[in-house]
Amino acid sequence: MRWSPQGRWTISTGGSRFAGQPSKGLFPRIERRWRPEMEQEIEGLVVDSEPNELRVRPNQLERPAPTQEAEPESGFISESRAMRKIFEIVDRVADADVPVLIRGESGVGKEVVAREIHGRSSRATKAFVKINCAAIPAELLESELFGHEKGSFTGAYTEKPGKFELASGGTIFLDELGEMPIALQAKLLQVLQDEEFYRVGGKKRVRVDSRVLVATNRDLEEEIERGRFREDLYYRLNVVSVRVPPLRERTEDIVPLVELFVAKYGERYAATGPTLIRPEVLQRFMAHSWPGNVRELENMVRRLVVLGDEAMVLDELSVRSAAKDAPARLDVAPLEEEGLKVIAKRAAMLAERDAIERTLKVTGWNKRKAAQRLKISYKALLYKIKECEILDPRLEHAVKGDPS
Repeated sequence: MRWSPQGRWTISTGGSRFAGQPSKGLFPRIERRWRPEMEQEIEGLVVDSEPNELRVRPNQLERPAPTQEAEPESGFISESRAMRKIFEIVDRVADADVPVLIRGESGVGKEVVAREIHGRSSRATKAFVKINCAAIPAELLESELFGHEKGSFTGAYTEKPGKFELASGGTIFLDELGEMPIALQAKLLQVLQDEEFYRVGGKKRVRVDSRVLVATNRDLEEEIERGRFREDLYYRLNVVSVRVPPLRERTEDIVPLVELFVAKYGERYAATGPTLIRPEVLQRFMAHSWPGNVRELENMVRRLVVLGDEAMVLDELSVRSAAKDAPARLDVAPLEEEGLKVIAKRAAMLAERDAIERTLKVTGWNKRKAAQRLKISYKALLYKIKECEILDPRLEHAVKGDPS
């Protein structure tokens, strides 16, 4: 695949060819409407999808055969029913101009959903402004969001408009909202209610017209119970809620995504890696759980294209799967040191830990649902999580500053 000066490209998946615009997200926007001028605009390579194989070959541009029914345009590369449902929701709320809460694990493509909502709305020609609440220190986040006046604090040598002002008329996307300090949540609530605010150190009200989309990988209901998230802000934002499923729940999307990433990085790195992915590799990809979701899959395909060594990539997948599936080891000390009761108690704790972890993964770390499945109270589950030292992987990503 080669980019033309107009920034357009072609791919072929499942025997049909589409033309589209590049995207900064995990999935590019696919535009299925044919325009005659594309014959002059598009050059490069196409990816052919044969049964269980991917092959890059020179582009032979063909006009797609007419279909009986026109399919809706979509920014998703997906064949799963779950993602089609999300697309339907996006299509309905795009022009509704209400806040949307996008939920899901790290790496599933929450920003892609946000950009799709913006792109299909009446604000599409205006700015889309993203800010990651976890990536900015708490003491600077207010200034980033709402701006500041000259001299309002040390280092404020000039006035600065905030992200809300820059997004006025368009859309502002607040990623990792669960990381926002609770003191700042009150000001965000005021903006949502009144569409106005004061800059840091300012005396004049600033009015804005920005659509607000937010995303989080945290359980906000639990955060409310712990006093870390405002309940009134939650209800203000949760007008429409969209849960983006993890890749392990939509394995039918793996092959189309692999096709996309092979084409993308084959062009970027001049196809130094393999242009043909063997069925055995695809089968291993389908069997892997992908805890890092689409981001992990993309990086794996990128590594495969750059290194050109399938064996190395498969070995890495084996190591990851072995580390994930390895059972907890019970180190049994001599009976004269611990005694049978202590050993039995420790074995029971390991069994409980395993059952709790598996249930939390099934429920997407929704502790209330997990407690119901385990048939214990919510408080008892929280106590067991603490006692067994079970760590929430979403918090680990937040500590590392991993964007979602």
